[in-house]
Amino acid sequence: MKFGEKVRLLRNEKKLSQTELGKLCGLSLRTIRNYEVDGRHPKQREVYSKLAAVLECEVNYLLSEDEEFVLQAKQTYGCKGAKDAEEIIADVSALFAGGQLSEQDKDAVMRALQDVYWMAKERNKEKYTPKKYRKNENT
Repeated sequence: MKFGEKVRLLRNEKKLSQTELGKLCGLSLRTIRNYEVDGRHPKQREVYSKLAAVLECEVNYLLSEDEEFVLQAKQTYGCKGAKDAEEIIADVSALFAGGQLSEQDKDAVMRALQDVYWMAKERNKEKYTPKKYRKNENT
């Protein structure tokens, strides 16, 4: 279920109008409408917290892993990072959703992605950790 659908469902369960939800969260009617109808997402994590508090749900329910990934990319790298993150999610989703890959090939792709991730993480650790904080390799 998408973010906007979750907001609409919880809002309706609470018998709140879009205007009422907006006022309780300190958001405009237009913003709530954008979430529910246009598929937009909050740009700040605090908004997820406000919505979760008013709608009496966990922030993690509103903030799926994909949304968290895009939000972190935007905070770290700006709008270009968010766009890149969204494209990665869309491409990988398409690959797994209706592609021609067998289950074995999908597993191989996931293993390759994990390997690349861990190699990059190790390379960055070596590159950016000052020598005085690195573990002594002789011990």
